[in-house]
Amino acid sequence: MKIVIAPDSFKGSLTAVKAAHTIQRGILDIDQTIQTIIKPMADGGEGTLDTLLTAIEGKKVNLRCKGPLGREVDAYYAIVNNNTAVIETANIAGLVQVPLEQRNPEMTTTFGIGQVIMNALDKGCTSFVVGLGGSATNDGGLGMLQALGMKSWDEASKQTGPYGKDLYEIRQVSFEQLDKRLQDVHFQIACDVDNPLCGENGATAIYGPQKGATVTQIAQLDRALKNYAFSVEGRLNQSFQNQPGAGAAGGLGFAFLALGAVLESGAKQIGTTIGLEEEIADADLVITGEGQSDNQTLNGKAPSYVAQIAKKHHVPAILLSGSLGKGSEQLHDLFIGCFSITDRPMSLEECMEQADELLFQQTKRITHFIKQTRML
Repeated sequence: MKIVIAPDSFKGSLTAVKAAHTIQRGILDIDQTIQTIIKPMADGGEGTLDTLLTAIEGKKVNLRCKGPLGREVDAYYAIVNNNTAVIETANIAGLVQVPLEQRNPEMTTTFGIGQVIMNALDKGCTSFVVGLGGSATNDGGLGMLQALGMKSWDEASKQTGPYGKDLYEIRQVSFEQLDKRLQDVHFQIACDVDNPLCGENGATAIYGPQKGATVTQIAQLDRALKNYAFSVEGRLNQSFQNQPGAGAAGGLGFAFLALGAVLESGAKQIGTTIGLEEEIADADLVITGEGQSDNQTLNGKAPSYVAQIAKKHHVPAILLSGSLGKGSEQLHDLFIGCFSITDRPMSLEECMEQADELLFQQTKRITHFIKQTRML
């Protein structure tokens, strides 16, 4: 019998890779004859790259580049399938890299993303998968585009810098010196938000506060992003700022759209890259999971995507969750069973500390039940 194990991370407790191995351990503890296929999932945020490297063969490339504060940092990306570069924004310009007291979207940049892309181009990559989650930036991709060759000037025809604060000064841009190799590159962007670049649902208004933006900065940066967007769109004679996902990662989605990228559901993009559907198609059961499940799980989260693939191939799916919240009963349309891993009254801290053991024991109970009822 074949079981595909494809959980997301249990945030704050278990990575997707660790969760998958724990579920596998629980299954095999009951029956070692069961074939288990591990396909850890991610949505484009922190941990996406390591998750992919667990599911498919690839080469990790280490390098130095500018971090979100403009200082040199150690970073890495991966090359899979010979010519596809996999880049995780959170690993290069991530919010976790910026101490709480230094969070200020005027002082962060996506320049390092562009440096990594250039490095991958030098190594012959012609396809890119980029996860946009977890950024510390709100520069509209200005830094990345500058690293790739775009020029920008202020009112006095002086070149501007690559930080969020430089958006205030931009009056003109040029793509004439953009790296020519980008014309033959395909960008697939893993993105799970559909925010436009500007406005009340835009990058700054929705995500600026968690990146340290004050009320005053939110209004100022939103106006600056709009002016910057008009400069870019005027030069390219196309409109991108209102497309779904343009506001992802502080407007990095907008910059990738300007490069001709395709923005897709993060879970779908990761699932496609790791060959998830091919494994599920002939499976007998799928087990997925996440830290907390509620009615929001249906809105493009990884477990929902996994279950939809399973349903397409008439394969039953089970959900294991740290906790089941409001509206979780709606999940029964996709899953034959939704189970919380907690088995007794516990505090949140206890649940997170003991997540590995709780997940292991719940997996054993479910596997035993399935085996005894001859479902497998």
